[in-house]
Amino acid sequence: MRPRSRATLLLAAFLALALLLPLGGCAPRSAPEDTAGDGGEDTVLLGFSQLGRESAWRMGNSRDIQEAAERAGVQLMYDNAQQEQENQIKAIRSFIAYQVDVIAFAPIVEQGWDTVLTEARDAGIPVLLTDRFIVTEDPSLYVGYVGADFLAEGRKAGAFLVEKADREGLEDLKIVELSGTLSSTPMQQRSSGFREMIAGDARFEILETVSGDFLRSKGKECMIALLERHERIDVLFSHNDSMTLGAIEAIEEAGLRPGEDIIIITVDGEQAAIDLLQEGKINCVVECTPMLGDIIMDLTKKLAAGEEIPRVTHPEEDVFCEFDADLMDIPPRGY
Repeated sequence: MRPRSRATLLLAAFLALALLLPLGGCAPRSAPEDTAGDGGEDTVLLGFSQLGRESAWRMGNSRDIQEAAERAGVQLMYDNAQQEQENQIKAIRSFIAYQVDVIAFAPIVEQGWDTVLTEARDAGIPVLLTDRFIVTEDPSLYVGYVGADFLAEGRKAGAFLVEKADREGLEDLKIVELSGTLSSTPMQQRSSGFREMIAGDARFEILETVSGDFLRSKGKECMIALLERHERIDVLFSHNDSMTLGAIEAIEEAGLRPGEDIIIITVDGEQAAIDLLQEGKINCVVECTPMLGDIIMDLTKKLAAGEEIPRVTHPEEDVFCEFDADLMDIPPRGY
């Protein structure tokens, strides 16, 4: 572990710093929202910046990380960035001031991290990305990534649509896509993977792609607009369940039957989406598990001990669809 003062002494020092720095106009935004762990002398300190609370997936991810830290005896400084990159940058700087052992964060967008992550590297603090990647010309700014294979998720979504068209003899399918936050890793890779699977197949045409920012309210708003703009929509590919739930509201309000009049493919695997899959209102759910906490804590401990970790770590993920024989036996999702 990198030499530093013990957790309890650091906390007092950080709080003192927080009181003094506002006079110079460069204080961290706030003390951490939450801590976990016993705070003992050998406790590993992890600073974690979550991008927000935009969905049940994200809240499940936050809860899992907090519970995993408790189980692992890792002291957790948790910060909610409330969907603002500026808040995440401030949180990372507060973690640096606090001299945590490891920084982990789920970046809101891919660009704009080089300066603050250079500060972390210069302070000797390894940075772990989770859930999303960043774009940088200096790969040494982070030591590893934990999260889904978004490109594979997009491919799974596309593979389901191809299989459904093959099974049912479907032709001339008009597709609309509800994408996630622009410039985010899942938005770009899910879209690329999906397109890769249907490319060159004359049965499929993507009419339009609009961003719903992974939000239920925007998913509904965007779907209303799509239904108004297009005379016929046969398929909806949505990048997350929250947007899908909003879109289904819009589809039903338009007098259409989700899952029948419009084939619906969604990503995440929230309980609400699985329920609708079982009701026949969703045709395919591509899993993107938020349960990353134990992996993050294991890698955090290794980094704090000076060990090397894999550059990329993906959890195991599944696909649930209307063709599954055990569709009604899916265990509770927990998010």
